[in-house]
Amino acid sequence: MDFTGVINILAILLECLVAVIAVLIAARNKMAYGWLIAIAFALFALFEGDRIFYPYGLPRLNSLILLAACASMLYAIWLLYNDTGKNRW
Repeated sequence: MDFTGVINILAILLECLVAVIAVLIAARNKMAYGWLIAIAFALFALFEGDRIFYPYGLPRLNSLILLAACASMLYAIWLLYNDTGKNRW
């Protein structure tokens, strides 16, 4: 495996780590955006893994995975935006 392959694998592992930490945030703080961030990063990891290990696979499926991940992250950011507006000093 070349250097870029190692970097891609490392990026997938980091995406999985972010997903796990987001689940911990969601479970401990009971915040919905934690679940959405976990879903988004899990989907990003799935997208990257599918793209790397199955390069001639299903491009439509990859497009749907990417769209769902981005929509999940967008909604999570919207919830964070609304939540931070309430806690202003």
